[in-house]
Order: sequence, then structure tokens, then C-alpha cells
Amino acid sequence: MLRLTNVVKRYSGVTAVDRFSLLVEPGGIYGLLGPNGAGKTTTIRMIMGIIEPDEGSIEIFDEPFSEKVKERIGYLPEERGMYRKMKVLDQLVFLGEIKGVPGRVAAERARKWIKKMGLGGWGDKTIESLSKGMQQKVQFISTVLHDPQLLILDEPFAGLDPINTQLLKDIILEMKKEGRTIVLSTHLMDQVEKLCERICLINKGRKVLEGRLADIKMEFSKNVVSLRYTGDRGDIEMCPGVEKVNDFGQELSVTLKEGIDPNDLLRYALERGRIERFEIGEMSLHDIFIAKVKEEGGEIDEEVA
Repeated sequence: MLRLTNVVKRYSGVTAVDRFSLLVEPGGIYGLLGPNGAGKTTTIRMIMGIIEPDEGSIEIFDEPFSEKVKERIGYLPEERGMYRKMKVLDQLVFLGEIKGVPGRVAAERARKWIKKMGLGGWGDKTIESLSKGMQQKVQFISTVLHDPQLLILDEPFAGLDPINTQLLKDIILEMKKEGRTIVLSTHLMDQVEKLCERICLINKGRKVLEGRLADIKMEFSKNVVSLRYTGDRGDIEMCPGVEKVNDFGQELSVTLKEGIDPNDLLRYALERGRIERFEIGEMSLHDIFIAKVKEEGGEIDEEVA
């Protein structure tokens, strides 16, 4: 469905994307994850033909990018762009026609999507009268109105409240069941952790980790404990066998050294405070990302440190 081979992009001597290769098979949801500034948006712009790579090659549907190929892609850019004075329905029909959808068909599809996205009654309102979240939903509709085979969504949850975030997640999963291929790019790793079958983590333009999410979780989730504890975090950090403690406010994520029995931590914690939750779980993508970058001797972006 999508293949990048040793792609490089430089800006004024700075390498934004460095020898980046990627293979996305048909069907399912592929996560392109990393902090802001990692090179995700630059990579997507090269895929879409907006900018040219300095080196390497890009193929979509087993052929180089072209206007013909472009018609089969639905692209939601990170920067939103709509005609603010146009009415919602008029804009969707206009954008559908640009993608080759007959006006009558575009209007019918647009009305269905407006209802599905919870925008009923707003079809005859101007874009500028909508909230940021509502505008985001309109832009998503324009992305899928022409029934694309490949969806490339760059930060699709930006500006959405939790209810509408869940709505969009449900729609993405529904489109996956229909057999579409979805590339989901975001810096919010926890948002897509349960959506993607395969992921690629990138940092500073380089690939850090790639593969099936289940395999990656299995590889890294060794001796990780989620702990809700009323005592002092410092006590947990001083526990023999504890390698690292991440404080998430309500809970602690505790990584134990190889060979340490989680029950030793449980007994230690019970002697020093009250345990409200103790679960041997899996390592978050956030923690996996940091661990992998450190393992390779790289620098961690301040946003995720």
C-alpha cells in the first residue's frame, strides 16, 4: 500500500528526515508516532507530493506518486485549511467535486456524514461560526467524502474533547473493518495505543522502533507494575530491585530489575503505606519510546522526557 525507501529531507543543512524507510501493508491501522518535531509531518508531506525528498523513493499502490494516485488517498493535514465564509454543506460538496465525486452524490454523502459526526443542523452554517472541534470534524468529513482506499491522518484528535475523540476513534475502527488502510500520525502515543496493529516510533527524523504493537509490548513489558499508593513515592524508589518509577499523579508505573519478583515490591509497599491498586501490567508506549532511545544512546525530545 505504501513504501518509503531511505528517504531523506533536509532544510538549510538540518536533516528533518534521515534515511527513513517504511512499509505499510493493505488493511488495518498503522501508527506513525513520535514527539513534535520528530519528522512525522515532513514525511507525510513527502508521501503526498507536497514536498520532494532529497534522497530515496516513495511508492503508493506500487507506483510513484501522481495525481491519479492522489485521488485514492484521503489526507487530513495537521494544519487545518477551510474556506471560513462558506457554509458547511457547500464546502463539503465543493471539495467532493474536486475529488471527482458528482455534486448530487457529494451532497448526499455529506448530509449522511454531517449527521454521523453529530453536526446535524450545522450544514447551512458558515465554517467561521463553528467551534474548533466542529471545524475539525468538518475537515475529517472532507477527508473521507470521496471514499478513499488509503487514509493519512495527521494529528486527527487535535481540538476534540473526550466525547468527540471517542466518536472519531469509533469511526476509524469502523473504516478499518471496511478494509481501508489508515496511517495515523500523532505525538499523543496513549491516544492510539489501542488502535494500531503496527507502529513506527521516530525521533529526530530517525526510526527508533517498528513492528507489531503486540510483539513490541511483549518484548518490553517485563516486570512492570502499576501501583496506586498512598505512601511516599520516595519509599518505592528506594525499594531493592526497583529500576525506575514514573509518577502519573494518581498512579505510579514501577519498572523492576530483571529477575525481581513483583510480590517483593508488594510486601515492601504494604509495610510503608496503603495499596489501593497493584497490577502487573504492560509498559506504555511512552516508556518504551524513552527506553529505546536511551538504549541507542540518542537524545530524548524534551516534550516526552
